[in-house]
Amino acid sequence: MGRLKHAKPKEIGIDADRLDVAYRLLRKWTSGPEPPIPGGAILVGRHGRIVPPRFFGRQGPEPGAEPIREDGLFLLASISKPITYLAGMLQVERGQLNLSDPVSRYIPDFAAQHKEDTLVEHLFTHTSGMPDMLPDNADLRRKHAPLKRFIQGAIGATPLFPPGTDRKYQSMGTLVTAELVQRLTGRPIREVLRRELFEPLDLVDIALGSRGLDRQRLVRVEVPEYQIGSDFGWNSRYWQEFGAPWGGAFASPEDLAVICQLMLGDGQVRGTRLLAPATVRSMTENRLATMPEIAPRVAATRPWGLGWKLNHRGTSASWGDALDADVFGHTGATGTMCWMDRRRDAFCILLTSGIRSRAPWRLVHLSNAVSAAII
Repeated sequence: MGRLKHAKPKEIGIDADRLDVAYRLLRKWTSGPEPPIPGGAILVGRHGRIVPPRFFGRQGPEPGAEPIREDGLFLLASISKPITYLAGMLQVERGQLNLSDPVSRYIPDFAAQHKEDTLVEHLFTHTSGMPDMLPDNADLRRKHAPLKRFIQGAIGATPLFPPGTDRKYQSMGTLVTAELVQRLTGRPIREVLRRELFEPLDLVDIALGSRGLDRQRLVRVEVPEYQIGSDFGWNSRYWQEFGAPWGGAFASPEDLAVICQLMLGDGQVRGTRLLAPATVRSMTENRLATMPEIAPRVAATRPWGLGWKLNHRGTSASWGDALDADVFGHTGATGTMCWMDRRRDAFCILLTSGIRSRAPWRLVHLSNAVSAAII
C-alpha cells in the first residue's frame, strides 16, 4: 500500500492533548439524533508521517444511518480541482502545454464569445472570467447528461469579465483544463489521473468518480435543496460515477494525505518523484501578484497559485486564524478542507459530510485547534 507511515503525535511534534480538542469538537458536532454534521474524519501529518485518522458520526445524513466506516471514502468536492490541475502541470513539464498560450491554441472553438485572449494560466488561477457553473447546470444534471455535454457548454460559455482582470471562482475553468488534458493525452481525465498520479503513488482508495470503488464505502453527504429527492444529487449513482473534474473525486483520508505530502515534498513522496521542485513552487506561489491587470487589493487578499489556493487571511475564506499567508490548500462544498504548511512541514485534512456554506466557521474552528497542536 502507498500510505504514509503512522506515528504517535509526540513523535512528530504534535501535542496530543491539543489535538484532542479538535477530536472532541467533531465528536460533539456529529453526535445526537440530528447532528449539525452527519460524519467526518480528521488526519494530521508532519515530517512525512501521519497521526492515524479518526472518524466520527455516521455514514450518511439520513435518520438511522449506520456508524461511519473507518474505511469510508469521502466526496472531496472542490479539493478535486487541484488534483485535476496536477494532471495539467504534468503536461506542462512534458513540453505539451504552455501556461502562457491562449486556450484557443489547443481548443480552437474556445475563442467563441470573446475568449480569444484567455490564457491557460487564467484557467489555473480562477482569473479567466469563466462562470462557476453553466446556466443550465441543474437541467443537464436532471437529464443525466454525460461529461462531454458540460465540456461543450464550457467551451461555448460567455465570460463574466475580461481574462486576467479579476479573480472569481470558476469550476468551468477547471473543466476546460480537464479537456485540455484529455485532448493532449487522448485519454479521459479520470484515466489520466489514475495512470499518471494515483497508480505511480500506489493509491487505490482515490479516484475521479466512484467507478471501481466499493459503493458501500462511499460516505453520503448532505445535499443542496435543489437536489433533495432527485436522482442526480451528490449521493446518486449518476453523480457519484460522473467524475466531475471540478468536484467529483472520492478518497480516503490516508490517500489524500499522500497527495498533500507530495506537495510538501516538492514533488516527491516515499522516494517517488512525480513533479519537479520548480513546478511545485510555481503551483504554490501567488500568481496573481504578477498579473498586471489584477487589482493589488485582490492579489493581496485573495491569493491563488496554479490550482492551489493560498490562505486568504483576514477574510471569511481563511482556513485558520494563525496560519501563515503562504499556507496552501483547498476547500470543498461538502464540508472538506485540506491545507499544507511548508514552514512547519505539516498538513491538515478535514473531511466531513455537512454542507460547508451552512456553517463555514465549523471547519475553521477545527483547523484552529489542529494548528495549535503543531508545536
